Amino acid sequence: MQLLKEKILNEGEALSETILKVDSFLNHQMDPVLMKKMGEEFAKRFEGKEITKVLTIESSGIGPGVMTALTLDVPLIFARKRKSLTLTEDLITSSVHSFTKQETNTITVSNKYIVPGDKVLIIDDFLAVGQAARGLVDICNQVDAEVVGIGIVIEKAFQNGGKELRDQGFQVESLARIQALKKGEITFAEETEGAAAHV
Repeated sequence: MQLLKEKILNEGEALSETILKVDSFLNHQMDPVLMKKMGEEFAKRFEGKEITKVLTIESSGIGPGVMTALTLDVPLIFARKRKSLTLTEDLITSSVHSFTKQETNTITVSNKYIVPGDKVLIIDDFLAVGQAARGLVDICNQVDAEVVGIGIVIEKAFQNGGKELRDQGFQVESLARIQALKKGEITFAEETEGAAAHV
């Protein structure tokens, strides 16, 4: 997705060989035009899957998730990382370790919103080692909902999460795949010429 790649090159910042900062358009401030285009692209890539729900994790997955759900005309559900005074009963939970934040969270979804027979599209901002996606898959499995695909905004292709999920049979669609990060340099996986750029 060229628009996303341009944003990453122009506004993203490779902080290290594993950390990409995209706060200006995805993780803190959101670019609504980009979010809309990403939602349309995810809907196109999973066309024909009879999706009934879109599932993500708060908070950075909500922007692309809600735009995908809007395009598909289905509800968006986001798994909560923080405890809620109003969300206390009939919870589905899973444990997710964040590679970037180096912390483990228990994520929760009410079983009122994901039910047996649902066809769920998982959307998330980053895919590194795949912990978040696996946690969302686990939540779906607990209620016999079917995961029909996993949509990722930015995949760190140099880490093993995407390969492992694809090897398990999941359709994983990433809008941008990063082959390598160095401080000040981002290289995309799909491109051969002009792939590296200093930012």
